[in-house]
Amino acid sequence: QVQVAESGGGLVQAGGSLRLSCAASGRTFSSYAMAWFRQAPGQEREFVAAISSDFRRYHADSVKGRFTISRDNAKNTLYLQMNSLKPEDTAVYYCAAGAGMSIIRGNVDYWGQGTQVTVSS
Repeated sequence: QVQVAESGGGLVQAGGSLRLSCAASGRTFSSYAMAWFRQAPGQEREFVAAISSDFRRYHADSVKGRFTISRDNAKNTLYLQMNSLKPEDTAVYYCAAGAGMSIIRGNVDYWGQGTQVTVSS
């Protein structure tokens, strides 16, 4: 079993940067595919980025070139570096763990509680 907890959200001006972290418990972190999702008010939760257990990365078109997902298995931590932030990036960001890269389609085994990111114009 894996428990995940996000941190690093906050308020930032458009064009700014934030780095989200997701600390995971459990000795099997390295075997999980990990991902970030986000949910804006009144909208459905959407996929942002994923990274496989062997470090393959996928980013949604809406964030490609601006956001970068990474993981540090020695620290059991997942990251999301967000640059050139836009007001439309405002959302609650969730960390997720899954058995494979079907996590991209929402096949998630474990969810975090979420961290708020607000981008002002």
